[in-house]
Amino acid sequence: MCVLLGVTTDGSTTLPSASDELEQLRRENQLLRARQQQLTEALAEQTRQREKLEYQFQLLLRRFTGRSSEKLDKNQLALFEKLLEELAPTMSTESAIAPMAPGASVQGAAHGRRKIPANLPREQVIHDLPEEEKPCPCCGKMRCVIGKQVHEKLKWVPAKVTVIEHVRLTYACRHCEQAATPSGPQIVTADQPLSPIEKGLAEPSLLAQVIVSKYSDHLPLHRLERILERHGIDIARSTMCDWMRDCAVLLKPLYALMVKEVLQSKVIHTDDTSVQVLDKNLPQTRTGRFWVYLGDQDHPYAVFDHTATRERDGPMKFLNGWGRDRKVYLQADAYGGYDGIYLGQAGSKIGNVIEVACLAHCRRKFYDAQGSDSATATQALAYIRLLYDVEDQAKEMTPPERAALRQELAVPRLKEFRAWLESRQAAHGGPVLPKSPMGQAITYAFNQWDALCVYTTDGDLDIDNNAAERALRRIAVGRSNWTFLGSENGGHTAAILYSFIATCQRHRINVFDYLCDVLTRIAAHPMNRLAELLPNRWQPAPATISN
Repeated sequence: MCVLLGVTTDGSTTLPSASDELEQLRRENQLLRARQQQLTEALAEQTRQREKLEYQFQLLLRRFTGRSSEKLDKNQLALFEKLLEELAPTMSTESAIAPMAPGASVQGAAHGRRKIPANLPREQVIHDLPEEEKPCPCCGKMRCVIGKQVHEKLKWVPAKVTVIEHVRLTYACRHCEQAATPSGPQIVTADQPLSPIEKGLAEPSLLAQVIVSKYSDHLPLHRLERILERHGIDIARSTMCDWMRDCAVLLKPLYALMVKEVLQSKVIHTDDTSVQVLDKNLPQTRTGRFWVYLGDQDHPYAVFDHTATRERDGPMKFLNGWGRDRKVYLQADAYGGYDGIYLGQAGSKIGNVIEVACLAHCRRKFYDAQGSDSATATQALAYIRLLYDVEDQAKEMTPPERAALRQELAVPRLKEFRAWLESRQAAHGGPVLPKSPMGQAITYAFNQWDALCVYTTDGDLDIDNNAAERALRRIAVGRSNWTFLGSENGGHTAAILYSFIATCQRHRINVFDYLCDVLTRIAAHPMNRLAELLPNRWQPAPATISN
């Protein structure tokens, strides 16, 4: 302990009083406490930063090496057996939380060889006994056929490229030629058939094959270049790129009609994803966006759009005028760029658009927070799973029946879920801190709560936006192969062609057959009957019989 000595005017020293010494000790104690508090806060901040970095690392690790699905561990859900019984008394507890048997299939799908489709062409190969084995070894007489055993195997016939020679016959009148008429012989040549690409080398079938290969099978043009080389054809990838552009231009009126149809929908699902785009004015690629807009059941089209940035101008421009004369619903994620579209938002310029949030996005927040608070995450996921159980029951119902079931079962569960979330927050005495991963998941749920509950009011709405995410998955797979777009125009070309690919797949139409037929007919098809070529209304033209 340090003792302070006082100094008098004559230079002598005096001992401090007890009160002075006590005050000095009090000040030193306060300084030590303040320093301790600073060190404690610094340590807590470092701990939070470490947990945040660990959380982000686990997210990245799961994204690249883990499974993408968000399935719950049934053994873990067994911890909440009582909760599940209280919230879902009609659900079989054994089927809900029973642990899986070792080796059991998660999906429950049957394994084994699948049946070969009956509509495939077949050719028979007869396997007969050698002639010397046909006589009966007992009596020596010839045995007769009493049955057969058929074993089917699949044979692959490689694709082949054929040159189509379009021969235009020319006719002249021999009588006029011999008579030496003043006007000369009347000569006429058969008309040139319309082609998708003027003076182009490719038939519609080859154009359709390149479109399907790139935009459905995700093959970059440089790979298609090598594939064609194996068939003895030398076609540069730049030429195929021009083909894709010209096909998109040809199909653009039909694409515009699909956009118009989508904007007649009561409900539209939308989402976006990034894509790298080459820019001649920059030393590196820049980030563009692909957007998808899914129409409802009465307007069943998947339309893609490309924008240079993720600014709200993209969806604002696409949805311009939608909902001005009626109430409509837009289901999307929590991206702030949609705020200017929804009804009641400041600066809304579109119309009577109601926001519908995605419960799958909300579930993902809790799933990602399992590493920091496993018990709370599992219980939150159990609540959400019960909401999806209601959707399983309502799947085959009509929209009014579905809305009634949601009001009866889903609305009470949502209220209980919200009350439970509030009880977990630190502000209400719960253990979850607001800046923790679990706290951020709860905050996200509350920020989106009203929009998350909208689906219970209308049977035409979905509980999540997974349909739009699935539609964008083809772009995510594609860009891992072709890596970037060559230009801004390439983005618009891809958006048009992706729209036809996705819409055909939505209706389970053979994409190659559709594109081959439409590219053949569209140039001569009357514009006032263009809707006949929409994927859901398309009827293939009768096959031309060649002599």
